[in-house]
Amino acid sequence: MTVICLFLLLFVFMFLGVPIAISLGLAGAVSILLFSPDSLSSLAIKLFETSDSYTFLAIPFFLLSGAFMTTGGVAQRLIDFANACVGHIRGGLAIAAVLACMLFAALSGSSPATVAAVGSIAVAGMVRSGYPKEFGAGIICNAGTLGILIPPSIVMVVYAAATETSVGKLFIAGVIPGILLGVALMVVIYIVARVKKLPAQPRASFREWLHTAQRAFWGLLLLVIILGGIYSGMFTPTEAAAVAAVYSAFIALFVYKDMSFKDCPKVLLESGRLSIMLMFIIANAMLFAHVLTTEQIPQQITAWVISEGLTPIGFLIMVNIVLLVAGSFMEPSAIILILAPIFFPIAMKLGIDPIHLGIVMVVNMEIGLVHPPVGLNLFVTSAVTGLTLGQTIRAALPWLSILLLFLILVTYVPFISLALPNWLGMP
Repeated sequence: MTVICLFLLLFVFMFLGVPIAISLGLAGAVSILLFSPDSLSSLAIKLFETSDSYTFLAIPFFLLSGAFMTTGGVAQRLIDFANACVGHIRGGLAIAAVLACMLFAALSGSSPATVAAVGSIAVAGMVRSGYPKEFGAGIICNAGTLGILIPPSIVMVVYAAATETSVGKLFIAGVIPGILLGVALMVVIYIVARVKKLPAQPRASFREWLHTAQRAFWGLLLLVIILGGIYSGMFTPTEAAAVAAVYSAFIALFVYKDMSFKDCPKVLLESGRLSIMLMFIIANAMLFAHVLTTEQIPQQITAWVISEGLTPIGFLIMVNIVLLVAGSFMEPSAIILILAPIFFPIAMKLGIDPIHLGIVMVVNMEIGLVHPPVGLNLFVTSAVTGLTLGQTIRAALPWLSILLLFLILVTYVPFISLALPNWLGMP
């Protein structure tokens, strides 16, 4: 009865247009009040306890780091460097935009931030060079999803906190899938560019390439600091996020000097606003998941799946279907916090590696960011390109098929996710 009431209230609130975070919190709170012996005052304590996680502290720091990198002009330098590398290839500006998304994803940990930072510059450049605006918008919208697959990733931090797995190992596991998806997008862009005879830029000289590499160096160094520091044991992922935030501020203010101290309050306010919004979603989703856990729902579902003789392949098919449907209506962090505690024990029973499951869930969340009705990347792309939401959806959907094919590949070839962590000997 508690579970029926929980999900019924959730869908009723969502149908009435109540924001997802508030819907999750209200559904959990009402269910606790009706069916739990806990008092009303205990709800505030539970809401605090559910988000009282050291791992979650990485989220505001990564958001702050991304805000300084975006405001500090790092995106422009990364795009210039990417253009110098591949701009001479037919369709090179579009390929460079994907490469810039990959590089910026390694700094921000957020897909919408990647779309906003790279898209606002790259799409305008493509249009000036003769590319259709819709073509550029579709590419940026999909390539921007790499922001949560290439480490550091805020969604990976949330998964690690929900399942008590290693954030560092998840970050390392996302490297090869992220590179593979980026390369796949580049290959398809090259083929389309040859067919449509899209323009190519003059080949950059070695001097020009070296100049752009030097300008982008301090931004690219952040990736080395984050992953190198985590893997070497110098600091934890949460400490790495704090180091990244301080480093990003230093680079923006004293090295690149693209922003002044007068801009700092605006950057701090924007990153604080995003942190509060995301943590509010997480706290309410954790309250919802708390009710599920209290009612032993994950354990009951695990027992039922095992008794039905579901194979790992069948289970992963079910996981993908559920996540793709959920991605149509909910924010990635909320989905992870609600469904990861349910899927995780089943995966362990079936012998599926928890890191592999995490990467599969993240790729599903990537797809959710691009398809309607609540795909966040669609709204951000529409804002930075000036296209209507309908035009943005039509531009993005053809490229979404690449993400779907990639999801199938990652789901059933766990070697892609686990090769690098295993090769590095990560426990």
